[in-house]
Amino acid sequence: MADFDVSGIVRALRGAREEWRDAQKRSREPGSREFPSRDALAAIVESLKGALFPMRLGPPELRHESEDFYVGHTLDSALQSLLAQGRLELRYNARHQPRDPAEIDAEAEQAVRAFAAALPSIRRLLDGDVLAAYQGDPAANSVDEVLLCYPGILAMIHHRLAHQLYGLGLPLLARIVAELAHGQTGIDIHPGARIDVGFFIDHGTGVVIGETTVIGKRVRLYQHVTLGAKRFPIDPEGNLQKGLPRHPIVEDDVVIYAGATILGRVTLGTGAVIGGNTWITDDVPAGANITQASLQKAGCD
Repeated sequence: MADFDVSGIVRALRGAREEWRDAQKRSREPGSREFPSRDALAAIVESLKGALFPMRLGPPELRHESEDFYVGHTLDSALQSLLAQGRLELRYNARHQPRDPAEIDAEAEQAVRAFAAALPSIRRLLDGDVLAAYQGDPAANSVDEVLLCYPGILAMIHHRLAHQLYGLGLPLLARIVAELAHGQTGIDIHPGARIDVGFFIDHGTGVVIGETTVIGKRVRLYQHVTLGAKRFPIDPEGNLQKGLPRHPIVEDDVVIYAGATILGRVTLGTGAVIGGNTWITDDVPAGANITQASLQKAGCD
């Protein structure tokens, strides 16, 4: 049997971890987990999906007569787990500025209570997304097919949950929830993006929606659309300035076809149609129909 000097590698890995933790000013005190768990968030989201859509995303043996019992039991377990993860995030944030643990726990509980209270509204928003996908895709045979099969709907379930967490002061939990969907669908929606009702992403692979994007009602996107930033301002010390509005505003009833790239804080006016593989860095008026040919002509005139 080969000798891999495992004990030496273990010591070297410990040294690498300690260097990193010292550089990040992490605590060396023994104790429990220091920050949230991706696996725990994945389990929580699966439970929440079942609670939101019990007869379609819940357990296969579930029947209508036990629906409320299942939803109540599942929600209680998921919210308790979410509370534990929320406490971890807030304690992690306080590692450089110590706070009263009781204050942190109260803040986490308040956030999770608000999140729980928002779930009926989230369900109604998602119903609007499902209906938009069904009405917008001639290949869709039923709303149930849309919910069970469409990656854009899976991404939006995660986004609606993540956006709520983001707004309640739990951005790390929100980002984990968003990245779980990104890994499964190839759709990258930052949890800070504000998306109104009736949003439909068709096919979806390669879609990118940045943090400060604002999307109106009944907007439709196709695959490989980017709603991104044009530039990244820096402060006098050379650090990136975070949180500035830098992504597009997409007004109601806009359609953006495959491969379009829209960059910067530009506005796509109500009812505009953006053709495939176009590159947009200026405002688009309401009702406009933008194609590669129209952009080339504008550039020549």
